[in-house]
Parts: sequence; structure tokens; C-alpha cells
Amino acid sequence: MKREDIRNVAIIAHVDHGKTTLVDELLKQSGVFRANQEVMERVMDSNDIERERGITILSKNTAVCYKDIKINIVDTPGHADFGGEVERVLKMVNGVILVVDAYEGAMPQTRFVLGKALELDLPIIVCINKMDKPEARCEEVVDEVLELLLDLNASDAQLDCPFVYASAKAGYATTDLNEEPVNMVPLFETIIQHIPAPEGDPDAPTQVLISTIDYNDYVGRIGIGKIENGTLSVGDEVMLTNSHLPEKRERVKVSRLYEFSGLQKTEVMHATIGSIVAISGIPSIHIGDTICDPEHYAPIPFQKISEPTIAMYFIVNDSPFAGTEGKYVTSRHLRDRLFRELNTDVSLRVEETDTTESFKVSGRGELHLSVLIENMRREGYEFAVSKAEVLYHQDEKGHKLEPMELAYVDVEETYSGTVIEKLSRRKGELQGMSISGSGSTRLEFLIPSRGLIGYRDEFLTDTKGTGVINTIFQGYAPYKGDIQYRSTGSLIAYETGESVTYGLFNAQERGPLLIGPGEKVYAGMVVGLNPKAEDIEVNVCKRKQLTNTRAAGSDDALRLVPPRVLSLEQCMEIINTDELLEVTPKNLRIRKKILDPTQRKRAAMKNKA
Repeated sequence: MKREDIRNVAIIAHVDHGKTTLVDELLKQSGVFRANQEVMERVMDSNDIERERGITILSKNTAVCYKDIKINIVDTPGHADFGGEVERVLKMVNGVILVVDAYEGAMPQTRFVLGKALELDLPIIVCINKMDKPEARCEEVVDEVLELLLDLNASDAQLDCPFVYASAKAGYATTDLNEEPVNMVPLFETIIQHIPAPEGDPDAPTQVLISTIDYNDYVGRIGIGKIENGTLSVGDEVMLTNSHLPEKRERVKVSRLYEFSGLQKTEVMHATIGSIVAISGIPSIHIGDTICDPEHYAPIPFQKISEPTIAMYFIVNDSPFAGTEGKYVTSRHLRDRLFRELNTDVSLRVEETDTTESFKVSGRGELHLSVLIENMRREGYEFAVSKAEVLYHQDEKGHKLEPMELAYVDVEETYSGTVIEKLSRRKGELQGMSISGSGSTRLEFLIPSRGLIGYRDEFLTDTKGTGVINTIFQGYAPYKGDIQYRSTGSLIAYETGESVTYGLFNAQERGPLLIGPGEKVYAGMVVGLNPKAEDIEVNVCKRKQLTNTRAAGSDDALRLVPPRVLSLEQCMEIINTDELLEVTPKNLRIRKKILDPTQRKRAAMKNKA
């Protein structure tokens, strides 16, 4: 049986191609908001970090009505680090809208998300967005998308996909570039015509695959998924199963049932095939679980999520300032918070180590882990993290394999030589080079994941902030050899105290500083960078000796160069392998793992030996 009154669709794209803005406009033009209601931009990006950075991190569900047909829409992340979110939500939908920037065209993540949709044999609607850009090249981008579909071995039906041209920001779409676009109706019509209605048997035993987990302080865990077969009602006794865990069979009860309506969850008593529902009252529910009929349980297969490629150690803070700025500081707090994150983030791995003070956390990339660190920091946690390291594999013969990335770099021609030189030094292999219509150069590199650790900041400096780098995980390949991560050393505080202008003035001759006057420092804390490779101890707390004699010019004001203020990502990139990043709700401090200078020197000599 088909549910002709429902369409389930996911919006997928490369980062910053306009998915969330497109969802905004579909919500507005479907009448979800009142005419006089003030609505903020990117209303689906509800998380603070999402709004600040302009990226989608978590997939979101919403629903609009058009001509008495309910369209369930899933807005997905575009960044490669959050690809795990995309992989699982595609199991909830019957088709996808692939959004492609009318100027940038098909990008690395476009290939990744489109590949995942084609694997599941989902029908595609291609939406060429930002058609109102002065440099838009709609016809060329259509050819690029068709080439990409051929490269990914799309079926004939998928190659025959409809193309819609839109400006999500201006609020219009059209299927013909020669027509004057008015509103989003052409996109709504294309969804109704080309996205198939969900099919299933309402009389068969119930099956609901849980693809997303939400959390609410009042009702706890909420499982979200599509009803594949049967019906579901409040109060039903059901069986919780999982295709990857055959031993999981737990009888549970549905206490509340919700469907999506606009930006809200609406409580319902009953739902049937094709509906995307949210279920609460089951504390042990996880992503990948299937809710089945207790008498006829058959879990739905759930694809394995791509493995993490990068890891960091989250460590209880043991610096001299430990416990002074955070609310949650103990190993128990840290452990509980990290394992709680696993409830909603399927791409994350948390492992216990030999000591209770440290946990190994693995993710899909530096951004993936930095978002977790930033969230924990805002929640009041205080801890330290090590430098990111890649996760190696071994082949059958015991050879070391490392994760590789495809890096697409768009730079002005002037800077291409510098970028090629730097990436080659980091074991990158140039795969291709082309000149775009705007005169910028696109470089394609195959590079080890570890070669990109700590590179983005340097890349922005080399390209004067004009370059764009996008990466996508390519697979594992034989180890490419050692890479020197950082050619600079650190300026290390000599003693604990408060930094003063006189001490900083003398220290700044050694290299750029990371702190200003009046900041608390401790022995072993990194206060600046040394352009040379070795570490130097500096006394930033040193005050000027007062004397009775006054020489001409001795009272002149000391001029300090403004300190370099680093973001969380820059700190993660810049720390060395023998350093830690101390993270508190108020400060980010780089420090040496071994604070005592004598023990530090002994450890360095032992490592050299």
C-alpha cells in the first residue's frame, strides 16, 4: 500500500551550498509561520555553535503541508566530519534533494552525500541554488552534476533526474531558466511528482527503524524513525531489537508518540506506515534499533557507520589552576559526559585507558572533536586534551596503513606555488590542476589525514585568507613516512604568577606572544611561539627593579605587540605532541605535559636516545 498523502525527503549538499536556507523558505511559503511572525535566518540551526559558525552539525526533522500532502523534510549536515549524520537519516526518506551551488558546482562532499543516496537507490531531485549570483553558471553546473552521476554509476532512472533552479535567499525556484521565477511552487510540485510515496503494509507486524536520537530533560531519550510496516499506538508493548546485536531483545512500552508539524513535535495517539515519528518512554533506545511486534520481531538492517580516523585523549585537568574555573572537573564527570555523547553521535568512539584520568576519544575529523570540546566547555566542564593523532590500521601482512584524504584547494593563481610546496612537504600528491572561469586555480591532492593536522591556519596565512580547502575521506593506504608537524618551538613561562608589561616586553623579542599583561600564568605554560625549533623559558612575571636614580628615557612607556588570540581550532592545530590544551569555560591554555623543567629535559633526552 502507498501513502499518497505523505512524502519523505532529505536535503543533502556540500557545506554552505544553502540547504538550511532552502528549508527556511519551504517552511515560510507553506504557511508554517504567521504572516507577522518574526523568524530568524537558518531557523533549523537551533544549536548555538551551528548559528555562530553557519554550519549544520545535527540533522533536523520538520514537516510542511502542500496541497493536503505532508512533506517530511530532513535537513542534514554538509561538512565531511558529520557524514555519519547523513548516512543514517537517509534510511528514513524515499528521495533526496541534492543542493548544488550555481557558482561552486559539484564539490567533494557533494560526491560523498550523493554516493550515499545512490547506494540506497533513492530518487534524486537536483536543485541548483544561488542562481541569482552574478557569477552563477547554471548550465555548466548541470553538466558537472551529470558527470558526477555517471562517475558514481547512477542508474538510468537516477540519471533522468529533474533539475530545479532556485535562490533560497530570494525565495523562488523554476524548472526553466527562460522563465521569470516567482516562488517555491515549482520545487514543491517537483517533490510531489518525483519523490515516491512511502510504501508498506499497515496490517503486517510493526517495524520502525530508529535513525536519530533526540534528548529532552523531561522525557529523556526520544527515538526518531519511519514506520516501515504496521501501525504504532501509545501504550503498545513492542520489542526492541538490533540487526548488529542479535542478542538484543527487550520488551518495552511506547509511552508517548509524536509526529512533526513545522518546527514542533505534535503528540498523536496512533501512526501508520510512512509516518516519521518520535517515540519516548524507552530509556534503552539507540540509533540502529528496530521497534518490532513482540510476537514477530525482524530487525531492519542498518548500515555500518564509517569508522573514525582521528583520536585525542581527554584528560582530567591537573594544572596548578585545576578546579578554579570549571563546574565539572572530576574523572567521573568527564567519563559520564563523554559516554552520554555516544547516545546521539554514532560516529564517535570513547575508550577507557590504563588510567581513570584519561579517555581516548575518536572522531571523523578535527572539527568533529572541536565541536564536542566547545559544547563541553560551554556546559561548565574543565579538562585537558592532547594533540590529535590519526588512527592507523594494519593489512594482512602487518604493514602499517594510514587514512588518506582527497583535498580540493581553490586558490588565486599567485598562491598556488606556495600551497603545492607546503602540501608536498606534508606528503601530499598532486592529482590534478585546473583553472576555473573566475581565474582561480583548483588543486586536487591525495594526502595523509595527519598531513592536514595543523595546516588550515597556515593555509589561510599563505593565501591571505582567500583560499578554500575542502577534504573528504578517501580510504586507507600504506604509511607515507614521517612528517614534521611544527617547525616552531614554544616560549614557556618560567614561574607561576601574573604577567606584567616589563616581563612581556623582554619576552616578545623572542617571538609572538599568546598572552597580554595581567594574565595568570604557571610554570610550564606556553605563553608564546619561538620562530626557531627549540623551546625557550621566559619570565613574563619579571618586574622592573626600582632604583633611586632616574636615567633619561627610563620612564618611557614600554610598547607591547598585541598578543595572538587563538580560537579553539587554532589551539588544537598549534599544540605539539609534548603539549596539552587546557580547556575551561573561561580560558584556553596551552601547556607542556611535564610542567617541571628538569623532568621535561630528562624526558626529552630519553626520547632522543
